Amino acid sequence: QVQVIESGGGLVQAGGSLKLSCTASGMAFTISAMGWYRQAPGKQRELVALISSDGSTDYADSAKGRFNISGDIARSTVHMQMNSLKPGDTAVYFCNIQGHRINVWGQGTQVTVSS
Repeated sequence: QVQVIESGGGLVQAGGSLKLSCTASGMAFTISAMGWYRQAPGKQRELVALISSDGSTDYADSAKGRFNISGDIARSTVHMQMNSLKPGDTAVYFCNIQGHRINVWGQGTQVTVSS
């Protein structure tokens, strides 16, 4: 049974920090990358940060310099430290697990940044 457990969302003031974590289990495929996407009200889901099994990372321009993704793909775990949060970071953040032609999504965790 596939399980994706996300944690770490919440309410924080602008300039504050949050750490998101995601652990997956029951994946019947080799995970090639894990990461986080976000979706704000009325907007499309967008990539925030991704880490691949070879350790390489990819960040949205809006996340560079403020967010840091880390994880252990072999253990199906990924974390994202978010610093200097802005009201524009408010969104539902979704854990994403990628394999060959497969995408698995978590249910999402709400991040709200107040001004």
